[in-house]
Amino acid sequence: MASDPSTQSRVMFQTSDKTQENAQRKLGKLTVKYNRKDLQRRLDIEEWIDGQLHLLLDCEEEEIPELEIDIDELLELPDEEQRARLHELLLGCGKPKEDFINGLLYRMKGLRKMSGPLKK
Repeated sequence: MASDPSTQSRVMFQTSDKTQENAQRKLGKLTVKYNRKDLQRRLDIEEWIDGQLHLLLDCEEEEIPELEIDIDELLELPDEEQRARLHELLLGCGKPKEDFINGLLYRMKGLRKMSGPLKK
């Protein structure tokens, strides 16, 4: 049985603004879950680390070897182990790294781990 094309059911896909709305809503939740000052402080520390690594390794950004300093990982470790972990990460660096390590550990004091929402 042939059916008339004008009487067949049609499936139509409509784009909605819900995806944009959801994206905006998700961005808004970030500042609710996390303290904005802590986020800014963490960003400042990460930018400082990036700048210091350029000086320590004495190379351009595209030449920097894969080196990841995970602040949350360091925060989980006791103070002595934090220093040891940083020395381990910076083994390939020929320049003195004590100033960098001391500066980073000083900046991290009072910083909280960010893996979950902060509690006030």
